[in-house]
Amino acid sequence: MNSTTSTDLEQNEWLINDDEAVAEELAAAAELASGQNPWNILIVDDDVDVHVVTKFALRDVRYKGRPLNFLHAYSGKEGLRVLRDARDVALVLLDVIMETDHAGLLLARQIRGELDNHLIRIVLRTGQSGQTMEQNVIVDYDINDYRTKSDLTTQKLFTTVISSLRAYDSMLAAHQCAQAHKRSLASIKELRAALDRHSAVSITDADGRIVYVNAQFCALSRYAPEELLGKDYRLLNSAYHQQPFMQELWNTVAQGLTWHGQFNNRARDGHHYWLDTSIIPLLNADGRVHQYLAIHTQIDQAGQVT
Repeated sequence: MNSTTSTDLEQNEWLINDDEAVAEELAAAAELASGQNPWNILIVDDDVDVHVVTKFALRDVRYKGRPLNFLHAYSGKEGLRVLRDARDVALVLLDVIMETDHAGLLLARQIRGELDNHLIRIVLRTGQSGQTMEQNVIVDYDINDYRTKSDLTTQKLFTTVISSLRAYDSMLAAHQCAQAHKRSLASIKELRAALDRHSAVSITDADGRIVYVNAQFCALSRYAPEELLGKDYRLLNSAYHQQPFMQELWNTVAQGLTWHGQFNNRARDGHHYWLDTSIIPLLNADGRVHQYLAIHTQIDQAGQVT
């Protein structure tokens, strides 16, 4: 911990807000305007010299063509305020002892808990050393790296920052992919619900065994789901269609092409009914058919929707 008082911080404010710092901020703003969004790094330390030295050591660093943008906080409480307002911070360089002996550890816990931010990388920097403290901090506070200030040379600081940004970038990409997948699943669920309301739907595996039927399909066939699953469409065969008709159907879908036509089926109670049917092959990652999706609409013998 540095004994710098708030008065000292005000007197030393020129160390950060000098002409060179202003020029760097203007350059960062210009790069942001050009589409090169910087990596936001938050320095949380009550020693103003740590802010100045860190910013100077990393002033020319770029990762993936993007510059670094530094945010500053001088206490754990101030760091929390900054993080509430700036959710795209990639890395926090965090002092342990500031306004209290455990201010940095409290902020680390608030980042993971209160802010529910598990993407941001947290590197703890402290003037105190000790293997026992290091192990406890890493395990209990979800810290991504731990360094003593005396050990953190310019080269080690560079390595720490780049490895942290690389990890953040990978985790962010995975998180965004997971969110996109989640949205896709929600959209599929909505589409399936809409389809189920409109049509009878059945799905078979590549061998023609039924693996899914919706309520409308069961209502038309008069079969319960458990009576259909694992069976093939011969259960519904009305003997109306001749072999060439069925052969043409399977030849079409086996090639990965959609088949469309009219079916005459026999329900469980023996009555016949007509369906306007589209059978769509579903392909796996290897481009092979692994399922067939059939969408059915009930029609009369003249082909009119009933």
